[in-house]
Amino acid sequence: MSDRFTILVTGGAGYIGSHAVLALKDAGWPVAVIDNLVTGFRWAVPDDVPFYEGNVADSALIAKIVEEQNIGGIMHFAGSVVVPESVENPLKYYDNNSAKSRSLIESAVTNGVQHFIFSSTAATYGIPEESPVKEDTPQVPINPYGMSKLMTEHMLRDVAAAHDMNFCALRYFNVAGADPAGRTGQSTAGATHLIKVAVEAALGKRDSVAVFGTDYDTADGTGVRDYIHVSDLAAAHVLALEALIADPDQNHLLNCGYGRGFSVLEVLDAVDRVTNLKISRKLEGRRAGDPDSLISDNSAIMKRFPWQPQYADLDKIVTHALAWERKLGEIRGE
Repeated sequence: MSDRFTILVTGGAGYIGSHAVLALKDAGWPVAVIDNLVTGFRWAVPDDVPFYEGNVADSALIAKIVEEQNIGGIMHFAGSVVVPESVENPLKYYDNNSAKSRSLIESAVTNGVQHFIFSSTAATYGIPEESPVKEDTPQVPINPYGMSKLMTEHMLRDVAAAHDMNFCALRYFNVAGADPAGRTGQSTAGATHLIKVAVEAALGKRDSVAVFGTDYDTADGTGVRDYIHVSDLAAAHVLALEALIADPDQNHLLNCGYGRGFSVLEVLDAVDRVTNLKISRKLEGRRAGDPDSLISDNSAIMKRFPWQPQYADLDKIVTHALAWERKLGEIRGE
């Protein structure tokens, strides 16, 4: 293990990034983290992981980290992720997600970092005409968040063709849950993820859960989404890294989901089941741009990597999210 280079995780103090740090460590990879701590938490990074507080667009800092830590690969999670905010403040998203990614990619090329893994999103597909969604489904984002991520995918494709670097972009579906061992989880205040909101309601942190739209073309009229456990997602990143190293001429653009969907009401029923409580549901109108159903076709990633999801069970995802929400209350002294 000692001859391995180090992986720099950007946004490693955030939700998905902190799980990737744990997955890398568990797999024996040396890790370093850069995070500006705007939405991340210093305590989410293990004490034995070198930590740099700063901006991924600070090319001098990135060069310093690459040299000090012997960085050979980057996992890029840093960015802004709230879709409605991206509509209200598109320039923030094109700065944070596109311009800063461009700078980080340039730093990777300049400093000889050969492997780059990018946190992309199913939002790059917009409202797809087919579900399950395949990787070659047309990418027509309907908001600046999705477009800012798609722009980075294009940059990576072009840069990998021109320079000695290969990349993997993983297009996430709905990420949920928390580390089964309770080491980290979704900690952002005011989060908009359904399962996070629902477990907050179950613990009395919210009065009710809003259900946006009950007239979709689905079995119960509420939107259907593909929920993936964050630890399974983190494991996919480690496999992506190993695939990039094994074949430096190969790039990967892959969906990351379970290929199975649950409606909003089915998710809330699962939270009721796990907690033995009844969450109050507040039925509201549709939100602009929400597709009826968004489910991944995950056959490509299953074929490409030896990925075997361990937590593809809705009740398990809810159980881990709930346990973390309780622990977070203790951390914050609630």
